[in-house]
Amino acid sequence: MTDSAPLPMAEARIALSHLDGNIRAIRQWTGEHVRIMGVVKANAYGHGVHRVAGTLENGGVSDFGVANIQEAIALRTGKTLKKPASILAFSSPLLPQIDAYLQHDIEMTICSFDILRAAEEKAVACGRKLTLQVKVDTGMGRLGLHPSETMELLRTIDRSPHLTLKGIYTHFAEGSKPDGYTAFQLERFRELVMQYQSESGRTVCKHAASSGPILCRKDAWLDMVRPGILLYGYLPDPGMPSPVSVRPVMQVEAKVVFIKSVTPGTTVSYNRTWVAPGPRRIATIAAGYADGYPRALSNRGTVVINGKSFPQVGTVTMDQIMIDLGTDHDVKTGDNAILFGWEGPSADDIAGSTGSISYEVLCSVSSRVKRLFI
Repeated sequence: MTDSAPLPMAEARIALSHLDGNIRAIRQWTGEHVRIMGVVKANAYGHGVHRVAGTLENGGVSDFGVANIQEAIALRTGKTLKKPASILAFSSPLLPQIDAYLQHDIEMTICSFDILRAAEEKAVACGRKLTLQVKVDTGMGRLGLHPSETMELLRTIDRSPHLTLKGIYTHFAEGSKPDGYTAFQLERFRELVMQYQSESGRTVCKHAASSGPILCRKDAWLDMVRPGILLYGYLPDPGMPSPVSVRPVMQVEAKVVFIKSVTPGTTVSYNRTWVAPGPRRIATIAAGYADGYPRALSNRGTVVINGKSFPQVGTVTMDQIMIDLGTDHDVKTGDNAILFGWEGPSADDIAGSTGSISYEVLCSVSSRVKRLFI
């Protein structure tokens, strides 16, 4: 007997060709003069950060955004990136984390005078320059200094020979709506950076546009844009018009592991929420909410098997879901059921049925679902 990897019960097929097509479409829309930061936080929205980052690098991306220093180190040390890359950690760091930014050459988000002073002390102590980007809270209400406080922070950075200001950035609260609050935030941001550049006599990288403003607000592109969900094949708001055509990069499939016949009145799964209206063949699929298939989809979802759509029935369980095959079908054990992707329901379909968003659907695909890069 030879050792071999067992057949996976569920897998996420990651179409790197779709990812490459998406980055090309975004670049064609924004033009060559605007830099693109590939947002690869949360394991590249569940797609696999190293292979995704490598594909983006091959597509000309050299700036990457991650959530925190842990993700930044994993990307820097993952040996996937072949060229010098800029990696920005979006989170405000904790004091004990500052050394890691210096050690691994990670760009630090600064939005606190206390962290700035501590970061400068660390840079002086180790004799290295620390690269910073300043986050401005123009109205998101999450991270960043208020614009009225930001100028003094910028002046403090410029006075230090141990600190390098790489960029100034902000984030929109309603980025898929081009007017109203987005316009207000953009004007606030522009006023600040114009004041800084006029006073300092220097130009830094300015960026504000995530996927929504990339599509609907050209004047928010500035020096660099930060596509996230758009890279992975979805719009930030499924209802918004899009000048950019993208394709889903992830398709999640799971095996049919069991098929049985049931009689009228038979109940299926926990709490008996589905009752067979007549003779039925029920298939059990080897994926459940522990794999990222939402329990809220119980009795609402559909899957595609051999090109045909079938309803999911009964309560979604931790490891399995049940499918109503009807009475006439060609499904057999071992077949693949497409839970969502480019050949089945989309992540937007899943999200629409559960009151969620495509971002959460993609990020919820768990680590026990094998990633297969195609």
